[in-house]
Amino acid sequence: QVQLVESGGGLVQAGGSLRLSCAASGRTFSSYTMGWFRQAPGKEREFVAAISWSGGSTYYADSVKGRLTISRANAKNTVYLQMNSLKPEDTAVYYCASSFRFGGQQTADFGSWGQGTQVTVSS
Repeated sequence: QVQLVESGGGLVQAGGSLRLSCAASGRTFSSYTMGWFRQAPGKEREFVAAISWSGGSTYYADSVKGRLTISRANAKNTVYLQMNSLKPEDTAVYYCASSFRFGGQQTADFGSWGQGTQVTVSS
């Protein structure tokens, strides 16, 4: 198991940018696929992006392609989500999560979760 702590959320105007960070504890961080999910009020948690253990492969939800970028720094046990051209519909609690496999987009594909960080985009 890996423990995850997100940070970097906040209030931003539409068109603005934020960078989320997720710090992981444990020596096996570089073994995991890492992902970001989000959950808006009254909606189910949805997949946003994921990155392979090496950082060499990524995949995204169609709704965020071209605007959000996932990256990782294994030496720092940290995964990032750079969020540009933000829209009000991006407002949600953002969660990072870890997985032993690459390619999953369902919450059940990810085992450990952080507590989430709130992102609010005003119009």
